[in-house]
Amino acid sequence: MAAAGASMSDGWIVALQKNLWSRKILQVVNIRPEEVERTILLFAFYTATSIGVLWLEISAAALFLGEYGAESLPWIYIASAGIGTGLGFFYSLLQKLLPLRRVLVLTAVLMALPLLLFRLEISPALLGGYSVFLMRLWLEAVYVLNELNTSITANQLFNIREIKRTYPIISSGILVADVLSGVSLPILRSIIGLENIILLASLMLLVGAGILAYISQTYQQFFPDSRRRLLEDPPESAARRLRGPLQRYVILLVAFFVMVQVLWLLIDFQYLSQLEASLNVRVEDIADFLALFSSILGLFELLTQWFISSRAIERLGVFIVATIPPALIVAVSFLSLTRLIDLFLGLILLKFLDELLRYTLLASTGPVLFQPVPDDQRSRVQSIVRGIAEPLSTGLTGLGMLATIWLCQYLLPAGTQAQLHRIQSFVFVGYIGLFAAIWLGTVLMLRSRYTGLLVLSAERGDLSLADVDPRSLRRAVLDTLERPGAEADKASSIELLSFLDAKAVGDVLAPMLPNLTPTLQRQALEEMLKHPNSIYLDRVRALLSQPLTPEVFALALRYVWLTDADPDLTPLQGYLQPTVDPAVRGTAASLLLRRGDAQQKAIATDTLRRMLTHDRERERVMGCRALGEAQYLQALRLYIKPLLQDSSLRVRCAMLEAIAATHSEEYYPSLLRGLQYKSTRDAALHALVRLDNDAIPLLVKLAEDPYQPELVRTYALTAMGQIGSVEALNALVSQLMTAWGSTRRNILRILVKLPQETGIDAVSDILGRNGVESLIQQEILFVGQLYAAIVDFDIEDGNREVALLVRALRDQQTDSIERLFLLMRLLYHPNSAIQAAAFNLESNSPDFMARGLEILDNTIDIASKRTLLVLLDRRSDRDKLQSISEAIGYQAMSPSQRLRHLLELRYFLSDWTLACCFHLARRYRWSLTTEQTLAGLRHPTGFVRESVLTYLKVASPRSLIDLLPRLKADPDRIVSAQVETLMAEFNLAVDLSRNNGHRSNGAGYKNVPT
Repeated sequence: MAAAGASMSDGWIVALQKNLWSRKILQVVNIRPEEVERTILLFAFYTATSIGVLWLEISAAALFLGEYGAESLPWIYIASAGIGTGLGFFYSLLQKLLPLRRVLVLTAVLMALPLLLFRLEISPALLGGYSVFLMRLWLEAVYVLNELNTSITANQLFNIREIKRTYPIISSGILVADVLSGVSLPILRSIIGLENIILLASLMLLVGAGILAYISQTYQQFFPDSRRRLLEDPPESAARRLRGPLQRYVILLVAFFVMVQVLWLLIDFQYLSQLEASLNVRVEDIADFLALFSSILGLFELLTQWFISSRAIERLGVFIVATIPPALIVAVSFLSLTRLIDLFLGLILLKFLDELLRYTLLASTGPVLFQPVPDDQRSRVQSIVRGIAEPLSTGLTGLGMLATIWLCQYLLPAGTQAQLHRIQSFVFVGYIGLFAAIWLGTVLMLRSRYTGLLVLSAERGDLSLADVDPRSLRRAVLDTLERPGAEADKASSIELLSFLDAKAVGDVLAPMLPNLTPTLQRQALEEMLKHPNSIYLDRVRALLSQPLTPEVFALALRYVWLTDADPDLTPLQGYLQPTVDPAVRGTAASLLLRRGDAQQKAIATDTLRRMLTHDRERERVMGCRALGEAQYLQALRLYIKPLLQDSSLRVRCAMLEAIAATHSEEYYPSLLRGLQYKSTRDAALHALVRLDNDAIPLLVKLAEDPYQPELVRTYALTAMGQIGSVEALNALVSQLMTAWGSTRRNILRILVKLPQETGIDAVSDILGRNGVESLIQQEILFVGQLYAAIVDFDIEDGNREVALLVRALRDQQTDSIERLFLLMRLLYHPNSAIQAAAFNLESNSPDFMARGLEILDNTIDIASKRTLLVLLDRRSDRDKLQSISEAIGYQAMSPSQRLRHLLELRYFLSDWTLACCFHLARRYRWSLTTEQTLAGLRHPTGFVRESVLTYLKVASPRSLIDLLPRLKADPDRIVSAQVETLMAEFNLAVDLSRNNGHRSNGAGYKNVPT
């Protein structure tokens, strides 16, 4: 069935990609084709179970009010605390006993079965008059189990990038269920009666269980087959505890969610109490009212979630949105207590606002609050908050309610029931206002702790800027700059701010310029000059009147005259005097060249000419930098070539920067040549990055040239990554699809290290999940071929050539596995899980390797997961090959056949492996095809060509004699010396000047015929 599901999914994807309207709809809802089927199925599951839960909730609430009254609800809250904790323990126990997909389906079925018992009233002696009470109690259990099943299934089916796109649609299933259940329940009740609604609720829960069973069977690869095992934490992790700022933040986080839970219980209790007291009607009418209220509320929730929630968070920020619910609850509570609105209407309004905001704004902002917590402690903190603090607060709230009711009855024994109820209501509304105020205060304190902790997390590298609230992080950076502290920390904050919002960096830095140190002033002005804006002109102009270092003064001067719409350039001529510091003099000259009249440009040109030809190195360096700032080189172009050959490395590097700054296309080859030399490599890289998209065609051509050194090609790829534009990332991803071996590994390293995960997002946008999985499958098949070769080359005599080839094949396995882990980092977040698995699998310890496999089993969900886990397991080569033989299509071959088959995969083999293949063929005199031999002679690596020549000497001397004259001009000295030796052995002419009629071009191996 899994295969059928995969083919069905592929059919979905193809159909959606071909249909124009489908593509447009997917763009609107921000879902990709490969995510559609999973999203629809999980949405259907959540909607079906939510309809069942809501039918049960309304029916149980109505029956409970009729049987026991609202005053018995605190007992439900107290008992639910124990149920919540017990179910958490039971759920964890099931995961130890059964695979996860079975746990999910079994739990879904178990939610429905007790409802049949409650309705059919089996064993009256046991249940008797307690059926309604137990049913209301079981409803609390169903809440917990349904949310657990949904969240766990979603996290298994989608990675974090997918879930950000799909979960808003999936979570709206409960909002759709609100509307559908609310509209349908009065109609169904009038037809089949309220008690039979419970049977329908059970049926809907079973429908949801069926959908979940289909999901778990169709997408088996997304669920780990192994039972969850408790792995011991490494000593260093076990020793870590929440301390300092993190500990205080977690305390506030616990308080935040506890207040949310307490308020929900208080509002729900008072809402039902007022409903019971004010609507003196039948139980069926109460159910109809609850259903109508639920449907209206669901409609508002749906509209808010789809059209308001995300926009409000984006424009207002997380914490302003988080203050809205408690502020509104405080306001309505105050209006109710002061009797400005009727108490009954006030509680209906409170219930409406609480439910509306809880499932829209709070549902969206809640997860963000956990982001500052480091990845390795986040799940533990979430377990404390959601699994312990919330159930305990539920029980304590129930006890508090009972105590309050008893106290009111004790203090007012002579009052009527109506008076007592009204006083109790005012007391509880007061509680609601008080706890809402505490909640509001908690949000405000969280805000300050959140920002500080974000900066600390970002500096540690524990945080991705893509996962946090930009407004809060910007505020945190500002606080760091204003507080006394180390200069290095402030410099890091400026760098972080430029990453966050480069165009608005002046908003923060411009007012602070006078108070910064010279080093920070220089850094701040350099960042502001990347996006100069005239609104900061006055602040920078004021800075020029203060004592400044020459470098800072030059930057401020440049900023002022670049942003002033109508500048007076005359004062700049005073800075052209030889006595002025070269940094300031060069800046003034470059500004005059850009914006001055003909006479001013002539004076500036003469100034720069003297600087470029000056004996002092600093003068020439500053002159080269000024050339870059001048925008147009004009008459100074004739100095470029001599400066590129200057004896000073600093001058040469500055000239490379100037070429990039002025976009002098005729000198672009000099930038590429700069990558060839260690001394100018970094400067050339920076200059090429500065060219932005103009450099991409040059870099692509360089990266695709197999005859260039690998280091140079790697720098070309690195430059594309640092450019970071859409075009550059597209070029990198295109290279990823066609490259192999070390080149693919280098591209993957570049992509996964790009800031704010832009490289990962680019791969996701261009290739999609299916594209990355195809690359993973390609690597797995290749590793399988390597294992097949190792097993088939198990030759008894154990000669040196076999040992060398097997060792080379194992090295290639290691390289391929590294690429596999890099590819998996493109799919799964946080990357720490994949990195932890890789670290453990590198160990020789069986325990650590088992830990690594367990991490992968519970993290990855690719179709070929089973094959990958077998390849990584600690087993013999033959056992692995036997287990994956069907997956890779393995057929046993003789050693000579396997060698020829391996050479057919030569484009995937490393240079050394390829050379070992030819040495092994020479050792056993195995015949190879003409195509394989000629391909080896045309190989760009010298020692590969050398191995082919030694093979031909033994296997086909006649062919070698015909080929040797074409190879005399080989650029590799070892190969050319070998050719001379072979020609002498065969008594051929060794005159390299005549080359037997063939013109020498310095690349004799390219003359090998095809």
